Amino acid sequence: MPARTAPPWTADQIPDQRGRVAVVTGANSGLGLVTTTELARHGAHVVMAVRDVGAAEPIVREIRRTIPEATLEPRELDLASLASVRAFAKGVTADFPALDLLVNNAGVLHLGPPRATADGFEAHFGVSVLGHFALTALLLDGLGQADAARVVSLSSTAHRGARLDFADLMQCQDFNPRRAYARSKLATTVFGLELDRRLRQSGSSVASVVAHPGICRTNLSARAFQDAGRAARTIDRWTQLAFTSAARGALPQLHAATAPGVRGGQFFGPSGFREIRGHVVEVRPSPEAADPDVGWRLWNAAEELTGITYL
Repeated sequence: MPARTAPPWTADQIPDQRGRVAVVTGANSGLGLVTTTELARHGAHVVMAVRDVGAAEPIVREIRRTIPEATLEPRELDLASLASVRAFAKGVTADFPALDLLVNNAGVLHLGPPRATADGFEAHFGVSVLGHFALTALLLDGLGQADAARVVSLSSTAHRGARLDFADLMQCQDFNPRRAYARSKLATTVFGLELDRRLRQSGSSVASVVAHPGICRTNLSARAFQDAGRAARTIDRWTQLAFTSAARGALPQLHAATAPGVRGGQFFGPSGFREIRGHVVEVRPSPEAADPDVGWRLWNAAEELTGITYL
């Protein structure tokens, strides 16, 4: 008889999360909203890290309408501002001495001219990479107080075609928005894997895991195409019909965050052609993303740019 294969992993397999505290960035839309909802459905107390708390309140009410027992707490976090990151982390650590989960989900995609963060960083790199680098550092003590805490960093299939230019990480020369986005996702992947190396070297019980959703329908693309022409927006609407849903796209990061047996340094994504869609499986990062020398260089650059040193 042929060997039986395990059934595809679904959110129904998330273990009981009661008693656990999770922080999810970008928690009020897209993949972050699905992640927040499923964690709350399974009992976690979710700190929703969002730019606009007022805009998140109707979303909280809607989640509670279908999950009355959900415990959700929106808090203001603007990853484009290191001052905001510090203020958010200070409040969270004061209220939650131990954290079980940090999902670095938030990201940006701008297809227009270059934009800068409050600290003068190129927006893609400043938000997705440096903002999360700083946030993870400031929450790491709390994560270390929990039993087997995890940090999940959100990558993208776009990371495979990117290369980091350490002479121009902000892509000040010859700016290209798609290339900037791809580089930010490569750097996010590098960060997640380098964080794992450093955690293991320090003897920490915290695990750093990476995941990517494939290509899915979220409002990230819709917002990005506001800066593009009408023809580009029309093409985007049609192509999105072929993408997987946010509910399916969030499964790799939910698996990374909650599935028993997940180890630090693993990378999860869809199983299908070019990892565009499919069931959750362990996937391989690009050679550059997995290179420890690249990890070391990016870490040093991030410390210098943010002024935050850890591990």
